Amino acid sequence: MSATDRMRRLGAVARSAPAILAVGALGIAGIALAADAARVDETQVVSLLKTRLPKTELTKVDCKKIDGLCEVTAGSNLFYVNHGSRYLIIGRVYDMETRQDLTAARLLEINPDMLVGGAARANAAADEAGSPDAGIAGVASGAKKVTVPAKPAALNLTSLPADGAIVWGNRSAKHTVTVFTDFRCSYCRALTNVLRSMEVKVVERPISVLGSRDIADRVYCSKNQEEALHAAYAGEPFKAPSPCNTAGLDANEKFARKHGLNGTPIIVRSDGEVIEGYRPKEFLEAWLKGATS
Repeated sequence: MSATDRMRRLGAVARSAPAILAVGALGIAGIALAADAARVDETQVVSLLKTRLPKTELTKVDCKKIDGLCEVTAGSNLFYVNHGSRYLIIGRVYDMETRQDLTAARLLEINPDMLVGGAARANAAADEAGSPDAGIAGVASGAKKVTVPAKPAALNLTSLPADGAIVWGNRSAKHTVTVFTDFRCSYCRALTNVLRSMEVKVVERPISVLGSRDIADRVYCSKNQEEALHAAYAGEPFKAPSPCNTAGLDANEKFARKHGLNGTPIIVRSDGEVIEGYRPKEFLEAWLKGATS
């Protein structure tokens, strides 16, 4: 290689060096930003919120649940802010991988009595106007409290046939819970996810409140009912089964009409005690332990 060629090659390397350094700098900057996001100081977020929303009594700030956002609860109200606490966000957050409405599920944990007929008015704040610091009430609550119609305090399930029940969970568990559900009810799906995380035997009895009988038939007739049930709630396809005898599902519907169960989910403990609507894991675990023999 001639001296001239060597000089040209060295010049090319020298010219490319800034670009290489720039790429490296960008990579380091990206790592630093990611690390900075991971180290978000919730105490600082709380401090900024107290300054910017002095009339709002904060209950909890959680910056770890959702990337880039801090979930803020203030009593029975829920909203979000960015890590710098500059932007306040009132609305729903959906997880597109799990197909879950994270806001609705969280609101039901905070306000378990906000259900009516299985249709919670979660996050109605998106349609409302108001000052972001009017205690956040009525704006960031994401829900309107409603009066729940009277339902039986207890149910005797002995008249129901074994057919029509989809049994899943831990079949040898100490506690058994019966749930009347609808496959198009998002709060039934949320409840199912909670029950999956518990040591409990679940006897699920689908009823068609929201026009889901076709789904219930397919799940019930599936070879693996439990697998089909979870696929149906997740909105995932499952193999279409051959038709089967669904008289048990008819019995579920008849029982629900007779006892005024016109909403879902309805949860029945082994001793017959009834609660309506979604409940968080901690509540259900304590409630199940209170069953009388």
